[in-house]
Amino acid sequence: MQTLEIPVLGMDCAECTEHVHKAIASLPGVEKVDVFLAAEKAVIRLDPAQVGMTDLRAAVSSAGYSVPAGPEAGSASSGGIDSRAYTRQVLTILGVLFAVILFIVIVGEGFGLFESISDKIPWPLGLVLVLAFGWPVFVNVAKAAWRRQIIAHTVMTMGVIAAAVIGEWVTAALVVFFMRVGDYTEKFTTERARRAVKDLTALAPRTARVERAGEEVEVPVTELLKDEVVVVRPGEKIPVDGEVVSGLSSVDQSAITGESMPVDVTVGSKVFAATMVKSGSIRARVTHLGADTAFGRVVKMVEEAEGSRADVQRLADRFSYWYMPVVAGIALLTFILRRDPLATAAVLVVACSCAFALATPIAMLASIGAAAKRGLLIKGGKYLEVLSKADVLLLDKTGTLTLGQPRITDVVALNGMSQNELLALAASAEKYSEHPLAHAVRVEAKSRGLRVDNASEFESAAGFGVRATVEGRSVKVGSARHVNGESQVAARLESEGKTLLFVEVDGSLAGVLAAADTLREEVPAALGEMRKLGIKKIELLTGDNERTASALAKKLGVDFRANLLPEHKIEAVKKYQREGLTVVMVGDGVNDAPALAQADVGIAMSGGTDIAVEAGHIALLRADWSLVPEALRIAQRTMRVVKGNIGFTLLYNAFGLTMAALGFLPPIFAAALQSLPDVGILLNSSRLLRGR
Repeated sequence: MQTLEIPVLGMDCAECTEHVHKAIASLPGVEKVDVFLAAEKAVIRLDPAQVGMTDLRAAVSSAGYSVPAGPEAGSASSGGIDSRAYTRQVLTILGVLFAVILFIVIVGEGFGLFESISDKIPWPLGLVLVLAFGWPVFVNVAKAAWRRQIIAHTVMTMGVIAAAVIGEWVTAALVVFFMRVGDYTEKFTTERARRAVKDLTALAPRTARVERAGEEVEVPVTELLKDEVVVVRPGEKIPVDGEVVSGLSSVDQSAITGESMPVDVTVGSKVFAATMVKSGSIRARVTHLGADTAFGRVVKMVEEAEGSRADVQRLADRFSYWYMPVVAGIALLTFILRRDPLATAAVLVVACSCAFALATPIAMLASIGAAAKRGLLIKGGKYLEVLSKADVLLLDKTGTLTLGQPRITDVVALNGMSQNELLALAASAEKYSEHPLAHAVRVEAKSRGLRVDNASEFESAAGFGVRATVEGRSVKVGSARHVNGESQVAARLESEGKTLLFVEVDGSLAGVLAAADTLREEVPAALGEMRKLGIKKIELLTGDNERTASALAKKLGVDFRANLLPEHKIEAVKKYQREGLTVVMVGDGVNDAPALAQADVGIAMSGGTDIAVEAGHIALLRADWSLVPEALRIAQRTMRVVKGNIGFTLLYNAFGLTMAALGFLPPIFAAALQSLPDVGILLNSSRLLRGR
């Protein structure tokens, strides 16, 4: 089996993706098809021995769409309207035009304007005008009928035919006019949903300056090779993911992480494609290219997010499928019972299933795109729906709630020694140690501006500590087993879950250093927000010991389980799921990946392992815990908008069909009003594109 990705041009509505999906899926040798409206492409898993590119192109063409050939094939989404301001202007014009025409319809009908027009213009000429203006729509309906498909305009075309048959060519013309207005409205709605992908794609640099044969040459990014060295100067975007080999710079990483403040990078630092060098030049070794970069993965996931359909979207799709026959049945019943051709035509005209098809995907795409700009990568609409109903929040500790690096939190000096003197001696003794706690001691000494002297006679014993001579004094730093004596403060510090280093100078206990993995400062406020948003239970799952876990859990006001292996974390997730609760898991490491995948929604922290990011359903692009409640807020807001879209469409169509069937809604008014649900859904969903 092989996975193939092809661009598909001409898709403007949710129905389009269904037509393309069915056409490709019907081919022999095709195992799976995902069609993406926003990305304008199809991803197909197939057997190349049974189906080829020619077959795929023919299938897409038979559905009424096209697959471009040649180099431009990979840029299907590059066309269309690129100006957001222009899109807003066109939508405004359409809205005003809709209101003006609706007013004219109401006034004109009341004063008999349309009767005088129809009297002056012969019916055949009027029919020609209707056919000319509505030709693209009628052709699409005919093609769909030839393929045994019913599309949104099928029922409305029946309304046009009915109006024309009874001599109401003015009504038929207005029906066609508002059909076209609805088409343009849907086109621009879809275009706005595509904006997230286009904005992201536009951030990627096209060329790179690379060192080859001792010279700097500018080449297309597609020609770069792994391990080559690229040069990036101030004001330029970094073209690849890489590791800095020389230079010092400040880099704006907001495009990838959403972090507003520039990040300082130096030799050994990681840099990312599509981020901008603000000051200083750097040379970076290429580690990842193209789709393998962090930026490439973000674009791909945003493109394909709509392929993961929410249950509410499937419900809307099923409703749309059955809605058409129901409308036809109501029209037939109206004609049989009332013998009123005008009422029958009005029933057919007022019905529009486009609104049902748009209700969910437009809102989902808007939220996913807006979330990506805020630093949240959501892998599918269904995870927004599930997250909105979350009951339980499970948390990893190291690297998730904490920074994953120990830091000295307490310096307790004894026997008349000052804190700075104690810390300086300990840092000097630890100068050559590679232990993480030794690094924490040196960092703390440096932060206080203390001098760290060279030590002689250095000895290190794994699991115990170090011993060295500092300025003629014998200094030992390590556990209680390594030094003589214990401090009375040890019990208090240990009860807080901290790791202790005892410092002995010339055979006497001189003090105690306490180290702890630092809690991310935004975590307490973020957890408080999660509770306000409806999370009923929060629990810490950690492999740390009982004492450390208890201290952190007490500080955060959450439950905890300690000494856990990965399989224990999975069992904790399953336990809550068996109780019928919706579980959200937040983690960052390889050991969290199974639980992230098992959870209803797994959230992977920025800076974690690639395995965790792949296993999670939502990825944070920067290590900021405020994004976790932000994700929940986005999910809940999205579902409110989706439900509002569906509710509005249901009420509108129920009212419209009833009024039309009873004869209270003339075909002209039905034509004017049928586009209202599309406009309403556009306006309601567009709220999701704005900030919180």
